[in-house]
Amino acid sequence: MREGIIVVTGASRGIGAAIAGALAGDGWSVAGLSRSGKTAAGQGFACDVSDEGAIAAAIKKVAAAGRVVGLVNNAGQHDEAPSERLSAAAFERLMRLNATSVVVASREAYPHLKASGGGLIVNIGSFFDKLGVAENVAYCASKAAVGAVTRCLAVEWARDAIRVVNVAPGYIETDLNRDFLADKKTKRWLDRRVPVGRAGTVDEVARFVASLYSTPIRYLTGETVYLDGGHGMNH
Repeated sequence: MREGIIVVTGASRGIGAAIAGALAGDGWSVAGLSRSGKTAAGQGFACDVSDEGAIAAAIKKVAAAGRVVGLVNNAGQHDEAPSERLSAAAFERLMRLNATSVVVASREAYPHLKASGGGLIVNIGSFFDKLGVAENVAYCASKAAVGAVTRCLAVEWARDAIRVVNVAPGYIETDLNRDFLADKKTKRWLDRRVPVGRAGTVDEVARFVASLYSTPIRYLTGETVYLDGGHGMNH
């Protein structure tokens, strides 16, 4: 076993569950945060990441169990709505879930990472952060914010040997979108738009995130790494 605990938010399903499993498979102790308190690997903690107090309480519990050396801010949600009908409340709700939670969880993990002599925060963004996508104003804005948060925290906390990296996936097959991605029309579209000709898998994202912890590159911080099969750069 490796020394230290890595906190993973949204660890009960999808990309978060795969990340928790990959980290545990690499020998890390994993603390999985989710609304249900369930996690795919490690110890589960109930936490609604849209609740600032709940995040603080959950990370405090994790830190009481051992030394925190990492945080993966994965929890998030994808909503669509025509912009002309998007309410301020709906916009702010998604920003709170996808972006504010990243700030709060990172802030709460900070003193524990500092006490451990440094560590790594991995934020899960989206390649939508650089695209113009109809009916996705709130989602795209929230993921662009994650990239900005990553850069700012990386610069500010480098003095404490804390690195921050943003991993921005493209279309990734999960239990929530599997039927959509299996549709023949969608497959034809992906074949045209994505140079590698398919959607990614949760295991590919998980293996990449785990590699950032198992093979630390201490000069890498503040960057957004796109894991989208070349989709976002394809003309």
